[in-house]
Amino acid sequence: MILKDLLTYFNLDIELPMYLYEESFNEVFLEGGLVKKENTYEITIKTRKDVIHTMIINLLDDYPLTIISTLPNGKSNGTKFGKTKNDLKFI
Repeated sequence: MILKDLLTYFNLDIELPMYLYEESFNEVFLEGGLVKKENTYEITIKTRKDVIHTMIINLLDDYPLTIISTLPNGKSNGTKFGKTKNDLKFI
């Protein structure tokens, strides 16, 4: 599933860097809950294996899209997507 489809599913009409609309993400986010906090949107889903996946869309950040996975042991990892295609940070 591409981000453009996810945004349509949640009825989010927001402007992001063009390359992000075609980025692929796990469709598990379709089952998540959406929360809006000022200029930030969060979609969170807890899987059957108790892993929590969170997609954070922050329109004002230098990295407007962040994906974080938190394991049952509390450890987490993720990726921050910058304003250009090759600007990634692994967290």
